[in-house]
Amino acid sequence: MKRLLLPFLMSASIFSADTNVGDIAVKDIDGKDTALKNYAGKVLLIVNVASECGYTPQYAGLQALHEKMGGKGLAVLGFPCNDFGGQEPGGEAAIKAFCTGNYKVTFPMFSKVSVKGAGKHPLYAALQSAAGDVGWNFEKFLVGKDGRVLKHFTSDVEPDSPELMAAVEAALK
Repeated sequence: MKRLLLPFLMSASIFSADTNVGDIAVKDIDGKDTALKNYAGKVLLIVNVASECGYTPQYAGLQALHEKMGGKGLAVLGFPCNDFGGQEPGGEAAIKAFCTGNYKVTFPMFSKVSVKGAGKHPLYAALQSAAGDVGWNFEKFLVGKDGRVLKHFTSDVEPDSPELMAAVEAALK
């Protein structure tokens, strides 16, 4: 029986590059079940965030991007992750308090996820299958209005960088 189930279970976690991320269930920062389909028709910037990382100041840039481009159809989505250097050790309530208190974050935040290994969240399995592995905190995936992954940006690409801004503006057209 195990031999019959193993291939099925393995294939269930594999996504193709044309996977629509809107079909993936997630939990918001308050632990409520939700889905990315709630953002259908929007361009998404999905970011694995951490409160104790050298890139944590990017929260300010992500919030500014949310304020500048949110009305034009961009949704910045933060997914806390403790996979890299243990830099997101707190629970959801502590993460939410940190983000709102220190960076005035108003863009949607979600429950902590794993982005690597056997416990990788299905969202990150899909993103990485389409656009490459996550190597650290604050990596960004740009997802088009159709729910397909367009581009992957590494941690050192700031939210206001010309490269990211050009990609966002092109996706919004």
